[in-house]
Amino acid sequence: MESGSQDRNLPASERKLKKARDDGQVSRSEDLSHLAVLGAGAASVLVLAPILFERLQHSMGKQLSFDAASVMQTGSMLTRLADATSIGMAGCMAFAAIISAATVAAAVASGGWVNSLKPVMPDLSRLNPLAGLGNLFTKKKLFSVAKMTVMTVILFAIAAMFLGSGMQTVSSLVLQPSSAAIRHLTDWLTSGMGLLLLVILMAALVDVPLQTFLHKGEMKMSHQEVKQEGKESDGNPQIKAKMRQRQREMAQKNSVNAVPKADFVVMNPTHFAVAIRYDEKTMGAPQVISKGADLLAMKIRDVAKHHAIPVLQSPMLARALYANSELDQDIPSSLYTAVAQVLAYVYKLRAAMRGDGPMPGDPPLPFVPPELDPLAKTVKAATA
Repeated sequence: MESGSQDRNLPASERKLKKARDDGQVSRSEDLSHLAVLGAGAASVLVLAPILFERLQHSMGKQLSFDAASVMQTGSMLTRLADATSIGMAGCMAFAAIISAATVAAAVASGGWVNSLKPVMPDLSRLNPLAGLGNLFTKKKLFSVAKMTVMTVILFAIAAMFLGSGMQTVSSLVLQPSSAAIRHLTDWLTSGMGLLLLVILMAALVDVPLQTFLHKGEMKMSHQEVKQEGKESDGNPQIKAKMRQRQREMAQKNSVNAVPKADFVVMNPTHFAVAIRYDEKTMGAPQVISKGADLLAMKIRDVAKHHAIPVLQSPMLARALYANSELDQDIPSSLYTAVAQVLAYVYKLRAAMRGDGPMPGDPPLPFVPPELDPLAKTVKAATA
């Protein structure tokens, strides 16, 4: 039996069903395909045979008629043969087209249309005899063997009764004119084919829902598979965290280009640098437009000095802004006062440089709530 089938008691997810369909694994009914082939073939013979026989009879009459002109022009024999061959080929192609269309329609009716070439691609694993032996004892194979056994018994029983009841009639056809005998024989064969199609139709009516049920059983998932699929759908948390970290780093590097637009840069002398911008006309609060650590912090500082952006040393404020602010977002409301003090100092400094006021004194030492300072949290945790 299939390994782990006892644990697979959960219905298949949409993702697994879609993947199975992409791999060409859908519910297919062989009995419905057999019904389509035999039914379409029988209907084609009944409809096309009279027309084809009439054409062949006419062509054969031309083939077997000879005169002096035919004897003198031997090339006409090839033309006649080509005409007869064309008629035969046309009949065969029409018959094949009808059968093919019926087969495709039956497959689509049982499992839907599948755009996948994987089932017909070479697969060396199918050559493994052990795997093939294991597949012989799956639930689907056992159902298939049981179904074919029952159908074989039913068909043999019906064939025996049909032959037994009609044998005397068929044997008496030798006493009738050939045209009447052929007509009766055709009717008798048509009745037998009808009974055969009726049996296969009944089998198909049972097989189509049965194959759907078995396919759903094969697609069932275990709890572990559901969990694994959930991880794959949502993404591995560790990988997602690394991706987010990488994205933040790339965003911070790209934000260096925004430093010339800043009003000031606050630093924790060498480790952190945060560039702040505030436009009272368009912003409700100051925003962080660039931030970085270590070498990136030095880069932000150098760009700021190159564009005459004030660079202030305020370790606690720099750490708090770096840890609690996002790029192009308003700063936390608990840091409004601290940033406002620095902005006021920067505005006075700029006014003094323009000659509109006295030079301010030392830069302010703004108050930063300890809970926003990562260093204060670390020290508190170490001493606790």
